[in-house]
Amino acid sequence: MSKICQITGKKSMIGNNVSHSLRRTKRHFDVNLFTKKFYYVEEDCWIYLKVSAAGLRIINRIGLDAAIKQALVKGHLDIKTLENQVIG
Repeated sequence: MSKICQITGKKSMIGNNVSHSLRRTKRHFDVNLFTKKFYYVEEDCWIYLKVSAAGLRIINRIGLDAAIKQALVKGHLDIKTLENQVIG
């Protein structure tokens, strides 16, 4: 799977390494991603999500159900991938 947060949609950015002599070479800034297991109360099951640190803060602030609904509306998360990640 790619390195994209399923809650916020954050993905790696491209920037420059700048040396002391100010020569620039391309580099990637990766996202701070975690594979976390959450208990989804509305569906009474466990799900795995790839979330960034900012995504974890959003889940803590507004709740898992609201964060998932928001991600579905914005297109960061598919219903099919959510159904595939359901654990008993």
